[in-house]
Amino acid sequence: MILRFVEELGAIVLLVWRAIASLFRGEGEWQEIIKQMVSVGVDSVPVVSLTTAFSGMVLALNSYIGFERLGAGQYTGSVVGVALTKELIPVLTAMVIAGRVGAAMAAELGTMKVSEQIDALYTLNTDPVSFLVLPRLISSVIMVPVLTLFGDGIGNLGAYLVAVYVMGVNPATYNQYLYMYMEPWDIISGLIKALSFGAIIASVACYKGLNAEGGAEGVGKATTSAVVISSIAILIADFIWGKILPWTLR
Repeated sequence: MILRFVEELGAIVLLVWRAIASLFRGEGEWQEIIKQMVSVGVDSVPVVSLTTAFSGMVLALNSYIGFERLGAGQYTGSVVGVALTKELIPVLTAMVIAGRVGAAMAAELGTMKVSEQIDALYTLNTDPVSFLVLPRLISSVIMVPVLTLFGDGIGNLGAYLVAVYVMGVNPATYNQYLYMYMEPWDIISGLIKALSFGAIIASVACYKGLNAEGGAEGVGKATTSAVVISSIAILIADFIWGKILPWTLR
């Protein structure tokens, strides 16, 4: 099991390396990149908006209840703002993208693999990595941080509305402590995480799709495996960044 994990990890790294090398050779299809950016970014706005908005609302609700028991309800804004931008929004956004976009990538490439369309690309002297993998990798690396930044705004807006209009926190006090304790590095660290999460989602999904076999059943297994592995890898990467970033961003 460990040997298989190491082999697959090496194969994924090699796939990413080939994609990056093809980019420097100028082999990327920019029309396909733009198409994938729309698929990853624009089409994901509704689900990301709902996820981040209600996450901010729930966090603000429960944080206020907990702080109010200690007589520190005015600190709700600061705690919620830092927690959302630095931790929750990047992870939740990546999880949503992994479930929605990662699954679609793996299913699409897996279908092309089992229907021998990938082999047809070789006969046309077209590199599947530069034509299929590179656009998906670039679009994910760009759009996941963009969606995370968008989610930061939506999540904090939802938290503000619940804290002020539902729980009765003074709006001036909420904003005062939010801006007092939330630093630019909190937002930047979340975006750094999101960039790595985007790379994880695209690379795992493309690898699983390109290695699917066994017809429709194999495509289904590849899709499920891509989502599961991406989600676990995102959580592991989040922990690693959590240990690294406090030292690198100070």
